[in-house]
Amino acid sequence: METLKIQSVEANIPQVEAFVEGICTDLNCYNYFGTISVAVLQAVENAIVHGNKCNPEKSVTIKFSRAKGGVSFTVEDEGKGFDYKSYTDLPTDTEQGTGIFLMNVLSDNCQFSNKGRCVKMLFKIQGIDTGYSMERANTLTSFFQKATVKI
Repeated sequence: METLKIQSVEANIPQVEAFVEGICTDLNCYNYFGTISVAVLQAVENAIVHGNKCNPEKSVTIKFSRAKGGVSFTVEDEGKGFDYKSYTDLPTDTEQGTGIFLMNVLSDNCQFSNKGRCVKMLFKIQGIDTGYSMERANTLTSFFQKATVKI
């Protein structure tokens, strides 16, 4: 397991991107870097902004581990938590819930714990199901088409 701990300052987000990039490079799965990094960066941004309220005295911990058939990333903040169950699969308001939506769609399994302060995302690497990939792409396309209409 590899761990990265950062202060809750948005300027630290590039460290997380470099952390994910290094892991994808080391595991020779760089073709998954975009999918994994977007989901992990959304989780980290949510942890910094919403969880820790950009308080530099609080930190966000990102843990990586290999999982059966893929990789797992866990992001945990020191905030009060939130009611993650109240967020729907497809956000109706493009101002809230988009990060959670992206984490759910881009990961193969997304689970919250510790009152919403911790999110664990699994990304399948070996033998990815093409049908599931197409479903993921169609869901994202549908969301962004609706978001574009509102603007």
